[in-house]
Amino acid sequence: MTTRPEGLSAYIAVTAAYWAFMLTDGALRMLVLLHFHTMGFSPVQLAYLFVLYEIAGMGTNLAAGWIAARFGLTSTLYAGLALQVGALLVLTQLDPNWAIPAKVAFVMIVQGASGVAKDLAKMSSKSAVKLLAPTEGGGLFRWVAVLTGSKNAVKGLGFLLGAALLATLGFMWATLAMAIVLAIILVAVILLMPPGLPKGRKGTKFSEVFSKSSNVNWLSAARVFLFGARDVWFVVGIPIYFYAVLSDGTEEGNRTSFFMIGTFMAVWVILYGAVQASAPKILRASERSEGDLIHAARSWATALFCVPAALTVVVLVSQGPQTWLTVTLVLGLLVFGAIFAVNSSLHSYLILAFTKSERVTMDVGFYYMANATGRLLGTVLSGLTYQVGGLPLVLGTAAVMVALAALTSGKLTDQANEAYS
Repeated sequence: MTTRPEGLSAYIAVTAAYWAFMLTDGALRMLVLLHFHTMGFSPVQLAYLFVLYEIAGMGTNLAAGWIAARFGLTSTLYAGLALQVGALLVLTQLDPNWAIPAKVAFVMIVQGASGVAKDLAKMSSKSAVKLLAPTEGGGLFRWVAVLTGSKNAVKGLGFLLGAALLATLGFMWATLAMAIVLAIILVAVILLMPPGLPKGRKGTKFSEVFSKSSNVNWLSAARVFLFGARDVWFVVGIPIYFYAVLSDGTEEGNRTSFFMIGTFMAVWVILYGAVQASAPKILRASERSEGDLIHAARSWATALFCVPAALTVVVLVSQGPQTWLTVTLVLGLLVFGAIFAVNSSLHSYLILAFTKSERVTMDVGFYYMANATGRLLGTVLSGLTYQVGGLPLVLGTAAVMVALAALTSGKLTDQANEAYS
């Protein structure tokens, strides 16, 4: 790292900007979820609020990979931050007197813009790791793990921040405050960004974003099912279940439940991020070959399957919401988060190991398009399964999706450096 001081400085600047973005991203998600649930939105309507966010992410990741390859990584980073500021400002214009369909449409559009912003910033940050990280001694895996783990820890703080801001400032002032702070950070990043990131390559064709690598494609498929399995309970099902258990319907009860739900979501994501950052040590990555790590992807996905499968059985045999059931769910989902974090961190390393430096933004964009597809699938199913079959169907669906992630991970081969035809 000491041989690349400029590159390291650029990496630190990009990471800091990404942290600031993810803080607002987590806070906004919690603000929207809890605010509109108290306004009478059904689980399916709540899921609709995040659908365009995920759809936008699918297209954005494909386009962002090409844009960054053509115009440089800083362009996509600045665009992501600026668009998030704009989305927050627009959201302050929501009129509480609008009919529910109008509110849903308005928030969906704003969330779509926020989804574009998130994936522009994410693709920039993840691609920077491949270009700037040292390759010796497992350096790539360590840098990937630190970026991904710290990002999720910051997003976890964002969940808590969003719940706290909603309880203290209210929806409009909370979004306005976040917009102002993020705008200040954007200006600082533009003024202080050091050199070290590539400026772009003229003549890059958009068709190049579609990978010809079977490893990249199978890993992307596994990513769809892995993140679908998380979001099927994370987005709507569990937060709304906890709200039903914790709130008595009064304003004070709502405020207390906001803090408790926000705290759980924050702790879950922070611990998830901490385990992600520790994944290289957990996997003993510095002592293992790339082939061993490829095979580990299926083993860890299989271990993850056991958690939602067991929780599904527990919920089915319970007699409705009870204290012991809530405690069991909390503990079980924390275990899910720890195993999921190792899976996620391993995937994030493998996509960078499989790609080439000249294709990094496009392969990373394609891979995170798959990530967004999984989140979209999980988001839609989260509201739908909770409304149709309650918590058992939510958790059972998560188990099925993890099983599919394990099967597709098994298709990865040891040819990490396969040639592109």
